[in-house]
Amino acid sequence: MPHTTEVKEQERVALQASLDAEKTQAERNRLGQFATPTALAEDILRYAAALLPPATKVRFLDPAIGTGSFYSALLKVFPKKRIAEAVGFELDPHYGRPAAQLWKHTGLTLKLADFTHAEPSPRFNVLICNPPYVRHHHLHNGEKTRLQFRTQQASGVKISGLAGLYCHFLGLSYAWMAEGGIAGWLIPSEFMDVNYGQAVKRYLLDRVRLLHIHRFDPNDVQFADALVSSAVVWFKKDAPPADHEVKFTFGGTLFTPNLSRLVSARALAREPKWTRFPVFDVRSQEGVPTLSDFFQIKRGLATGDNSYFILAEEEIAARGLPREVFTPILPSPRYLRQDEVRAQKDGSPDIERRLFLLDTKLSEDDIRKRFPSLHAYLEEGKARGLHERYLCKHRSLWYSQEDRPPAPIVCTYLGRGDAKSGKPFRFILNGSRATVANVYLALYPTPLLAREVARDPDLLRKVWSALNELTPSALLREGRVYGGGLHKLEPRELSNVPATFIRDLLPESSVPKKTRQLGLFAEA
Repeated sequence: MPHTTEVKEQERVALQASLDAEKTQAERNRLGQFATPTALAEDILRYAAALLPPATKVRFLDPAIGTGSFYSALLKVFPKKRIAEAVGFELDPHYGRPAAQLWKHTGLTLKLADFTHAEPSPRFNVLICNPPYVRHHHLHNGEKTRLQFRTQQASGVKISGLAGLYCHFLGLSYAWMAEGGIAGWLIPSEFMDVNYGQAVKRYLLDRVRLLHIHRFDPNDVQFADALVSSAVVWFKKDAPPADHEVKFTFGGTLFTPNLSRLVSARALAREPKWTRFPVFDVRSQEGVPTLSDFFQIKRGLATGDNSYFILAEEEIAARGLPREVFTPILPSPRYLRQDEVRAQKDGSPDIERRLFLLDTKLSEDDIRKRFPSLHAYLEEGKARGLHERYLCKHRSLWYSQEDRPPAPIVCTYLGRGDAKSGKPFRFILNGSRATVANVYLALYPTPLLAREVARDPDLLRKVWSALNELTPSALLREGRVYGGGLHKLEPRELSNVPATFIRDLLPESSVPKKTRQLGLFAEA
C-alpha cells in the first residue's frame, strides 16, 4: 500500500503541473487556485491524526479538493481500515474530472459541484481544506449576499462584504462537521489582522474550540505563485472551556515550529492583531501612551494616476505649465535617500529628484481662459479617460487632489524585514512644504505635541530621532506581513505603537502629574 500511495501521489503531482500549465496565471489568481505542496499536505494530515483519539474511524471532507493533495496524504497517513468515508468537492471541472479519474476505485466520492451551494450533512470528523483564495472584488454583489446569508445560517456569523471567499468556506463548514470533529484550514494569515477578519476571529473564539494557529515564516512562501503569508488553523467543533488557551506557533513546521506560545482566549478576544503571537506576549500594560497621543496619522494622498498628476520640474517648464497650480511632493522612498528633507527658499524640498503635484481648485472654464497650456494638458488626460476613473470621477473637480498638507514627519508605508539597514520602515523629517503620496504615512502633531514644539522647536527633531531608534519589532508587531517578508503599516497600526519615549521627552509641567503616571493625556 505505501508503494501504491507514493505512485499515486507522483501521478497526481504530474497531473497538477499539466493542468496548471493549461491555465494562465491570471486565471488561477482570479479563481484562487493554489495547490498544496505534497510535504505540507502530509504534515497537515499527520497533525490531524495526532489530534484524533486512537483508532477513531475517519469521515474525511475536503470542500475544495482540487486534484486531491489532502486525500492523497490521507491515504498515506491513515490505514485503509480507519477510513470510513472520504468526500471532496471541486467546482472547476478542469481539475475535478481528471482528479475523479485518478482516484477512481480508491474510495473517494468526488463531487463536481460548488460546496457553497451544497446541502450540509453534519457527519464528518476530519475536515481539511485549502479553500480558494478569491478576493472579495472578484465576487459580484449578488453572490456576496448569498454567501453571507448561507454562512450566517450555517454558523451564526455574518461575514464582512470585504472578506475573501475562504472566510465563507470556514463558516459554511460548521454545518458539515460532527460534534467533536476536528478541522485544519490552510488559509492566508491576513484574517488575523484586518478588519474583515473580526467576524472570523469571533467564530473561532465563540463557536468552536480554537486549538492551534501555526503561521509560516513569511519569507518561506508556501505557494510560489501566490503572494500571501499562510497559516494553518486548527479547531474542534466543541464549546470552548472558560479558561481555554490557544497554541500559537511560528516558522518551521507544525510539529517542530521555531517559536511557540500559549495565549488565553480571553486575551485573544481583546487583541486586534493575532499575528503578534507567538513572538510577543500578551500586552501587560493598559493606558500606555501610543503614537496616537502625539500624532494624527494619515495615509498620503492617492492621485488617481501618479504618472499624469506628478510631474518633474523639467517637464512642467517644457510644457509651459503654470507653477502656481502645482505643489511640491516627495518622491517615492526608493528615490529619497536622505532621512531629513531641507527646504529651498520657496519652501520646496532641496533634493535631487524634484517633483510637483497638479492640484488646483480652478474650474475648467477659468483654466481655459487663464492657462491654455494647462487646459491642453487636461484635455490630454481626458483623452486617456482619467476623468472617468474611480478616484477622479468622485471628486468635485476630477483633477483636484484631496487635502493633505505637508507633514513635519513622514513614515514609509511598506518595508521588508530583511532590509539592509535592519529597519523595515523609515521616519523622515520633512522641513519643506512638500506633501506625500500614499506610499507614505503623514504624521501631524496633536495639539499637545504642537504646543510643546512651539515652545521648543528642537523637540520635533528629538522626537524624529527617537522614532528612528525604535526597534524593528516595535513596529512589526503592530503591522501586517505578506508573503516574501513584505511588511505594511496602516495609519491605525502605526498609531498603536507604544510611545512612552515621546512622553519622556516632554517637560514635567506640560502634562498633569496624575495623567502622566497613567500615561494618559489631556488636550487642554
